Amino acid sequence: MKRSQDYIDRLNRLDFKEMYNNDFFLTWEKSEDKLEAVFTVADALRYMRENNISTKVFESGLGISLFRDNSTRTRFSFASACNLLGLEVQDLDEGKSQVAHGETVRETANMISFMADVIGIRDDMYIGKGNTYMHEVSDSVKQGNEDGILEQRPTLVNLQCDIDHPTQAMADALHLIHEFGGIENLKGKKIAMTWAYSPSYGKPLSVPQGIIGLMTRFGMDVVLAHPEGYEVMPEVEEVAKENARRSGGSFTRTNSMQEAFKDADVVYPKSWAPFAAMEKRTDLYGKGDTAGIDALEKELLAQNASHKDW
Repeated sequence: MKRSQDYIDRLNRLDFKEMYNNDFFLTWEKSEDKLEAVFTVADALRYMRENNISTKVFESGLGISLFRDNSTRTRFSFASACNLLGLEVQDLDEGKSQVAHGETVRETANMISFMADVIGIRDDMYIGKGNTYMHEVSDSVKQGNEDGILEQRPTLVNLQCDIDHPTQAMADALHLIHEFGGIENLKGKKIAMTWAYSPSYGKPLSVPQGIIGLMTRFGMDVVLAHPEGYEVMPEVEEVAKENARRSGGSFTRTNSMQEAFKDADVVYPKSWAPFAAMEKRTDLYGKGDTAGIDALEKELLAQNASHKDW
């Protein structure tokens, strides 16, 4: 009971009330108190499950998942989280829904939300599309609730968009908090977020962007390393620089994996596609040019193959 009370006392010291009836899009949109509240609740739920204490918040209801890109870890993590809280998961397959017949985002979002308490979306393949779509869904169910169509407003959770992968970045951060013995002990630690060779085609930018956008919040020395031409979104780099300035950490970029690894406390190798290539793919997608997308993917595979030393 003392352990449970410790979590409650910690939460009572934090200002996170605005998170209720709200969404989670990008980590850098959340205050330090809100991030710490998420970490604290995660630890509390872990403790409760380990000690066979019920974590059921809901007696009924749905967690809606919509994956517009392939997923294993995040799909099962979301399903586990919903089940832990007492929600049943319903996966929305757009190809088998009225979306395929031209139903609007607003119509679909409200239709699936009558018994839904949370909607998790992955939409990470196209620059300028994924996060925008998530906001459209959120705005639609918010309006549905205000208009009396929905009895409750489902919370929307970003399960990876074109900008950020907040659930993975937060889970990674919590692991480091445990590893180093507290959030305050992350300050001054060096983490190398590096590109790594992969034989598959270009992966989204949201994982490296999520890591540099979050770890700079804790005063860490964050190094982004990649071969020339594999840049991430410049606006996210600016977020990382500003976070580092505020937290007393640092954010640097290098084209040397060895330089990034030197004296690092944490290394995070991960493949991603060049920002310019992702922009080109989005343009081809908008034109419906599938042949162009296939050709671009072959080009990306060849580009990756020239950096097998990473």
